[in-house]
Amino acid sequence: MNINTTLNYSPNFDIKKRKFEQIKFIIFHYTGMKNDKEAINRLTDVKSKVSSHFLIRDNGKIITLVPELYVSWHAGISSWQNYKSLNKHSIGIEISNPGHDNKYKKFSKKQIQSILKLSKYLIKKYKIKSKFILGHSDIAPLRKKDPGEKFPWKHLSKNNVGLWHDLNEKKLFKTRALKVYKYHEINFLKNLYKIGYSRVFNKDKNKNIKLLIKAFQRRFRQALINGKIDQECLLISKNIVKKFK
Repeated sequence: MNINTTLNYSPNFDIKKRKFEQIKFIIFHYTGMKNDKEAINRLTDVKSKVSSHFLIRDNGKIITLVPELYVSWHAGISSWQNYKSLNKHSIGIEISNPGHDNKYKKFSKKQIQSILKLSKYLIKKYKIKSKFILGHSDIAPLRKKDPGEKFPWKHLSKNNVGLWHDLNEKKLFKTRALKVYKYHEINFLKNLYKIGYSRVFNKDKNKNIKLLIKAFQRRFRQALINGKIDQECLLISKNIVKKFK
């Protein structure tokens, strides 16, 4: 399986090559820039100290920015399960999208087709597990929102890229916004930690927990991002824990 890409190399990567078997994750991002040109300029500017392995443009065309066996600078301070600093273990894929600060929009059909094609190529090549296909907000929930609630996780999962719950949507909807008891809230957070989300917080713990809940919602309950634990979130978290074992 071959992927057609355009080469536009970024200087922002670690000089030392990594081993093939070190690659365990695919991490999706949005660029957060107003257009392709701004995104490419930033990802290839030595001063930005930011890059990724691939960029998927608005029209679905794929650009290679950093060769796969080099560590690109896309994840920053991050963690998942027992892994710290995800850069050294991951392939970073940026998707052109203005993001939450610049009129966040749906990802195009051509972009989604390219996401699927590129992901399947990488999954096969590096034997990447479904539970290790994540968003930037999964691995850095206190800092990041991307790729956001408009990213097509459910659609990707149906096409064997990443994971989604398998609960009945109509029954699930009836539990939305229904209150939970304190011990349910504790169990929900325990579920998030079991899945892989970080439990490392800085000073304002309540604010950080709200950001953590929002990261989970952007990934698995995209219709309502409010940072509040309800019965729907609790049920989804229980279902997802089984899949992330």
